[in-house]
Amino acid sequence: MGDYDALLVLSFGGPEGPDDVIPFLENVVRGRGVPRERLLEVAEHYQGFGGVSPINRQNRELVEALRPVAGVPVYWGNRNWHPFGEDTVRRMRDDGVRKAAVFATSAFAGYSSCRQYYEDIARISVEGGPELVKMRHFGDHPGFVAAMADHTRAALERLGRDDARLVFTAHSIPVSMAETAGPSGGLYEAQLRRSAELVNQALGRTQPWDLVWQSRSGPPQVPWLEPDVCDFLRKTDARPVVLVPIGFVSDHMEVVYDLDTEARQVAAELGLPMERAATAGTHPRFVRMVRELMDEPEPVPCALTCCPAPRRRPAAQA
Repeated sequence: MGDYDALLVLSFGGPEGPDDVIPFLENVVRGRGVPRERLLEVAEHYQGFGGVSPINRQNRELVEALRPVAGVPVYWGNRNWHPFGEDTVRRMRDDGVRKAAVFATSAFAGYSSCRQYYEDIARISVEGGPELVKMRHFGDHPGFVAAMADHTRAALERLGRDDARLVFTAHSIPVSMAETAGPSGGLYEAQLRRSAELVNQALGRTQPWDLVWQSRSGPPQVPWLEPDVCDFLRKTDARPVVLVPIGFVSDHMEVVYDLDTEARQVAAELGLPMERAATAGTHPRFVRMVRELMDEPEPVPCALTCCPAPRRRPAAQA
């Protein structure tokens, strides 16, 4: 077991007002050469919700839920917005923390969902500060599975249809990245399919389920994982569906925009009954899972060759 004297919740971050949106997005895409017009397009999604992403509020709720069960002080830092991880780690150093478990708010393999958190840990570590140990992927952990099964069951009950099709969703990534995720390739999709099957089993269902993708970005000539959730809904039969955002642990903007707004609009146009399951959030079993991860043997870090960063387009010239 890791001899931890603190827990750090390390997350993506999100804007908390209209003036935050563009600076936040600039942090997200720094060094990627993303065209300004694409940035402004995404900004409109946030501005449609008052410039506020739900992720920071949900992270605060998760931290508060963890405090009674973690057994150590709980800290929170972000990659792209306040409170920034580097500021949090300096505070941890000043508080005398020696070694902290790091719970990254992403359950699966992949560059953005795992490897980049290792890079974050290296970047935010400070001289004299705590040793930071990232905990393992947890998409197959019984606590995550139980939380998602409960939320999916509640969505089925709201829909009132036991025969509804379960459609699991996750963030799409370029096919080239998906093929290199993990030591033998394809780990991101394989882990997601494993989690979906475990949730289906926990519900006692024998019906087939689907895994689809959302939140695609980047140039259209670059192949990404498909089908897109909206395209899938347009091609599905008339059976009601429950969307299960298995690839997210809290309601990111991708969840509330891509699923609650775009996908729901498509379903309404088709006359297709649809419900969306909640993300794991602060489900008691999910919260307890974090403590259980801390009690496991200290994880072996992934190899540096695992889940390499995507090739970046050259930055636009001024």
